[in-house]
Amino acid sequence: MKVVSTVSRRHLLSAESAPSLIQFITPLTSSRADTPSAESDTTIRESPRKRKYINHETAINLIKREKNPEQALEIFNKVSAQKGFCHNNSTYAVILHKLAQCKNYQSVDAVLHRMSYETCEFHEGVFLNLMRHFSKSSMHERVIEMFDSIVPIVRSKPSLKADFRLEPNTCIFNILVKHHCKKGDLESAFEVLKEMEKAQVSYPNLITYSTLIDGLCRNDRLEEAIDLFEKMVSKHQIPPDALTYNVLINGFSRGGKSDRARKILEFMKKNGCSPNVFNYSSLMNGLCKDGKFEEAKKIFDEMKDANLKPDTVLYTTLINFLCRARRTDEAIELLREMREKDCRADEVTFNVILGGLCRECRFIEAINMVERLPNDGVYLNKASYRIVLNFLCKEGELEKAVELLILMLHRGFVPHFGTSNELLVSLCEAGNANGAGLVLFGLVETGFKPEPGTWSVLIDLICRERKLLPAFQLLDGLVMD
Repeated sequence: MKVVSTVSRRHLLSAESAPSLIQFITPLTSSRADTPSAESDTTIRESPRKRKYINHETAINLIKREKNPEQALEIFNKVSAQKGFCHNNSTYAVILHKLAQCKNYQSVDAVLHRMSYETCEFHEGVFLNLMRHFSKSSMHERVIEMFDSIVPIVRSKPSLKADFRLEPNTCIFNILVKHHCKKGDLESAFEVLKEMEKAQVSYPNLITYSTLIDGLCRNDRLEEAIDLFEKMVSKHQIPPDALTYNVLINGFSRGGKSDRARKILEFMKKNGCSPNVFNYSSLMNGLCKDGKFEEAKKIFDEMKDANLKPDTVLYTTLINFLCRARRTDEAIELLREMREKDCRADEVTFNVILGGLCRECRFIEAINMVERLPNDGVYLNKASYRIVLNFLCKEGELEKAVELLILMLHRGFVPHFGTSNELLVSLCEAGNANGAGLVLFGLVETGFKPEPGTWSVLIDLICRERKLLPAFQLLDGLVMD
């Protein structure tokens, strides 16, 4: 076994440790020699000091500090080789957390298998933690599996024959509800709700109902979502928070019922729950999708009057609607307002503006923006250039398209494969052999290879123009690549 760097670990991993009654789990044991090295033999002969006993607290600290999950598992196994040492709930909890955190699920399964043979008392928290890890990794079947493992493994007495029927708590049930809702299995989710209502120790809470309401909204069962909301408030006396309201506002907005979403926001305010930026953003998004920009603008102003600062996403939502409605000048005014309010526009915001300018055939302004913004410290991504280039090709602005493509390549951005072929064919059809050759030479350097049809049209044009040398050079370059 490999020796651990710290003094305590060196004693811990000594080859003289007593053999464990339970087989080691670590995969490292199968690939390493069991016999100690000559160097370690010399060390043992030179310093035959008594090994320090590693207790549970020290073992837990060693495992926590170890960054490598396999080494942590080796520590876990070697500690159990000490005479009189038995792992407890805490040591199992820390190693399982370490392995699950590193997504080493194969070793997690091996440790769980070992747990089933232990006689110590385990607590449900070990499984709750694993359920959370599996849920984050979208391993929903494993969440259910961990839930089913609680009863056979968790015991009130350290006996292999002990039969303790543990009542799952609200947290476990909420994970199951979320699991079923994500799968779209709302019937199973409501079955879990019924089980929760029967058990006094696991009564449904706000998270339970919010998850179910969100599941109903995502399946366009909006009226059922409202009924469940009313049941939660009136029957069970559970007050909703801004998140629960946002689930409803977002659901009705997505469903094209922005008027109902607005009524929910008004109801929210009347019942003493102050809307936040997310509530306003969801409503404004719905109003914009329904073409009710003036109402969305009123909601925007109302939010600012409530001393809530609009974020980049909110501004971009309004800018996007204005640009698609061919009101790009108003969108640019909002962009100026963002600067004045110290709200930084991101590449998505600028891409929306670029798309708006191109829809109104304001190509010179769009190209100037693309040229200027990086010099002003604004990051543009490849989509920024592609948006403008696609519009230029579509509208037949070939000279501007060639200029922009050269700028793209100079800045390290490559156009879409389809757009590149389309531009080359368009240049050939326009009889612009020089432009086509310039574009192709630039693209070939990035690894681009034209489609056979594009290459055929290009060669045909070059031959007609009696420019055979460039044709042969291009062909040689493509063959070499």
